[in-house]
Amino acid sequence: MHLGFYFDQTRCTGCHTCNVACKDWHDIDAGPVNWMRLTTIERGRFPNVFVAWLALPCCHCEQPNCIAACPADAIAKTADDGIVVVDRELCLGKDKCQLCFEACPYHVPQFGAEANAKMQKCDLCLDRVRQGEQPICVEACPMWALDFGPLEQLKAKYGAATEAAGFAYVPEARPAIIFKPKKMPSPSLSG
Repeated sequence: MHLGFYFDQTRCTGCHTCNVACKDWHDIDAGPVNWMRLTTIERGRFPNVFVAWLALPCCHCEQPNCIAACPADAIAKTADDGIVVVDRELCLGKDKCQLCFEACPYHVPQFGAEANAKMQKCDLCLDRVRQGEQPICVEACPMWALDFGPLEQLKAKYGAATEAAGFAYVPEARPAIIFKPKKMPSPSLSG
């Protein structure tokens, strides 16, 4: 079994509740570190405009580039559910390394502003998942735009779309995330 995320881009309103809930649950200080990132995507020109949001935690890839790049063996996958975790005690820190950040196609590894900050990232709320609960971002979303579970069950329930506005699937990494993408409307043919 490999756990993953589902994100319905058509439901997300960009409210940042997922981001705030994550920072609060994990006691992440205000500042540059965001385990759940929310990006605004704007495309087109008036009158054919497109706005969408992309909520992106760690993708808990099936073949994570960050693990292979880490010289300190600070990053690993849990054997039973594929969650990518980091041992911050083993991490060499941002002043000495950052190879995980460079290797990740989604730039998920995060480093605080302090000197030689250690890498941190979404751990799929491992503590909550182990108690049978949902990750805090999934539970907090007021628009029900997020879900999580075994990747194969998510695909059976929602389909297997692997790309969305602002997100390109990297087949070598095989990110454990599927989408209901928001589609850009076709240009008007009138007039």
